[in-house]
Amino acid sequence: MRPSAPAGIGNGMTAINEAVRVQARPSRIESISAFLAIYLIWGSTFLAIRYSIQSIPPLLTAGTRHFVAGTILLAWALWRGERPTRQGLRAGLILGFLFFFVSHGLLHWAELSVPSGVAALVIAIEPAIVALLLPLLRIGPPPRGITWVGLTLGAVSVALLFRPDVSAAGVGLLAVLLSAVAWSLGIVFARKLQPANGSTLNAALPLLCGSLMLYAGALVRGERVGQVTTPSLLGLLFLIVFGSLIAFSAYAWLLKHFEPTLVATHTYVNPIVAVLLGWAFAGERLTISIVLSMALAILAIWLVNRGSGEGVGRA
Repeated sequence: MRPSAPAGIGNGMTAINEAVRVQARPSRIESISAFLAIYLIWGSTFLAIRYSIQSIPPLLTAGTRHFVAGTILLAWALWRGERPTRQGLRAGLILGFLFFFVSHGLLHWAELSVPSGVAALVIAIEPAIVALLLPLLRIGPPPRGITWVGLTLGAVSVALLFRPDVSAAGVGLLAVLLSAVAWSLGIVFARKLQPANGSTLNAALPLLCGSLMLYAGALVRGERVGQVTTPSLLGLLFLIVFGSLIAFSAYAWLLKHFEPTLVATHTYVNPIVAVLLGWAFAGERLTISIVLSMALAILAIWLVNRGSGEGVGRA
């Protein structure tokens, strides 16, 4: 799971967006493939996290998945001739802290008590947070009316989950909300912080920096690895290859070409995938509240997509 995109929402384009538009536009196939990666793969990582942390402590799980993926991406970037810069290292430290140490650290820990599908549905609050942060931090204009409707529906879909019939793990749910806030801050700052060139390093450095922070956190918490079960090992391998290596690379690319609110709509699709997988393979409950939350999430992503003024093939 869970590291940001072009800067504005609506018709008004900031100077950052104008700089992006002079670059080569991505093809429709590239864009659709990248969006499918973060929509479907990240939706399945919530269940993979649940399996992984059954026998591997949460911060060690998160740290290992990101360290291995980050090392592979760094080696690939260096082989291609990319070289770290001071700006890239600074961005790696800040985004690694927000995306992986805080956001993923909290999410992995929270899934010890929160069902994977419910955790994914809570994460759907991210687009609303991003939309609020952009004008607050003077990075982009406020959303248009139809976008606000979609963001409101997304927030309502999350509020439905704080019902007794869904989950009594209040502390865990609050941890997931804090995870969403941290990830949203990373989304907002990523374009401004990361170098325009070096797309592979833009993905590798936050992964590596965040993984080292997670290992430090695991050491402080006294986490130790004991008997690792086969489901946990398979879950960790899935998180490394698909969740961190493939999906996050696609995510880093999208954040260079599309609006933050549009990229963040993966949080509306991920819960649908996560809830269905959790119900089908992990015996998680599928209550009326969860079904209503899923329905609102589908409507919300359509409204946000329409209100953002950009389709998948336009950037």
